[in-house]
Amino acid sequence: MLLESVHDRAELAELLRRTPDLRAYELGDLDDRFWPYTTWYRRGEALALLYHGAGLPILLALDSPDRCPALVELVSDLVPLLPRRFYAHLSPGVSEALDPGFRAESNGPHLKMALTDPARLLPTEDRPVRETAEPVRRSAEPVRETAEPVRVVELTTGDLAELNAFYELAYPTHSFAPSMVANGPYVGVRRGGELLAVAGVHVWSPSYRVAALGNVATRPDARGGGLASTAVTELCRRLLTTVDRIALNVKADNAAAIGLYRRLGFTQVAEYTELTFTARG
Repeated sequence: MLLESVHDRAELAELLRRTPDLRAYELGDLDDRFWPYTTWYRRGEALALLYHGAGLPILLALDSPDRCPALVELVSDLVPLLPRRFYAHLSPGVSEALDPGFRAESNGPHLKMALTDPARLLPTEDRPVRETAEPVRRSAEPVRETAEPVRVVELTTGDLAELNAFYELAYPTHSFAPSMVANGPYVGVRRGGELLAVAGVHVWSPSYRVAALGNVATRPDARGGGLASTAVTELCRRLLTTVDRIALNVKADNAAAIGLYRRLGFTQVAEYTELTFTARG
């Protein structure tokens, strides 16, 4: 089979919807807002995306384990076509296909998670009774008592200066960009005039009924009060009025974040690795 460049969104959507929770980011990138920044490659049933709308180009080459051998062959074909430096999200075993042309710097193993139990987003008293083999877990974030209540608010481009300052303090390795606020909903948790926690999206597409969460953070001096849970819960409730699937990426060693997402109804759907590649020579 030969390497093809694909330009038909219907064809791409059909391929991606075979594993929609794994490919939520790519499905979202079919949206009109992100489509102009995408280049898609196909070799048989294997599919890869090169996204160039967020600074350093990003290669997404992901698939279920049974189809990864075909994905390795596709990525091998891409070696002479890729930029000299790029970031990548790759299924296990795929990175070796780039060894002939690139040096790799790993950012570690990551998990893809998807919202599979949205009932957990409801207040406890409103949740339907359901049988489960797992005991109900209490939140690991005890709520701090305070005289002043918190408020969950929508954040807009008018809050950009405050958001930039917030992320520099709360999440220095963030991937936040100003365009993200314009492209999708962001919510913040405030107490008084202070922004204490934020949750947003990397992609949001009502057209393709999918969203991917991102840039979830809490200010260091406000951690341990359940504020991240509050922000993520409210954001998901809003998103579910326009999408059917909500997914996210998280570092595999971030036990606190993984625990938070599981309590809110997310489950792991795949493992993958994030790497930075630089051309040899």
